[in-house]
Amino acid sequence: MTMDMVAARAKAGKATVYRRWSSKAELVRNALAWMNRNHLELESLPDTGTLREDLLVLLKPQSIAEEERKFRVLAGLGSFLQHPEFAEAGTAGIFEPWVVVNRELMNRAVVRGEIPAHADIEMACQVITSMASFRGLIQRKPFDKPFFTALIDGILLPALKNPQTAPNIMDR
Repeated sequence: MTMDMVAARAKAGKATVYRRWSSKAELVRNALAWMNRNHLELESLPDTGTLREDLLVLLKPQSIAEEERKFRVLAGLGSFLQHPEFAEAGTAGIFEPWVVVNRELMNRAVVRGEIPAHADIEMACQVITSMASFRGLIQRKPFDKPFFTALIDGILLPALKNPQTAPNIMDR
């Protein structure tokens, strides 16, 4: 990614781009912050009565397309994201809104008694985002409803409903 490429894509002069962003780092930081805006409102989350259905209702065609677009942006930034300040902002822009929403849905399931209070919700949230990333960036396949359903039914719900009593490995 170069400032010349950005200017050409925006159909603007390079000077115009530099008037708005004084450096490539500033432009990327601003773009990643824009990506981090939260499309998922906690107040309007589904409440179907089961965690499985709540998670499935979240996955809508427009959300899949939006996340795939974000994956392409991250992939396009490539080596630029090797810098810690940008890598953190990039991953937060892609994954944090989904982690927040999934955490809320799982906490509701705890309150309903659907999953035990000692279930490793943080690990489950990381599994979802890791699989979405792997599926999109590495396998270059969509994180679609059939895949997500298999992930929920085969991995997430069994792990959440029957959590191990061993110490959380994420704390090590």
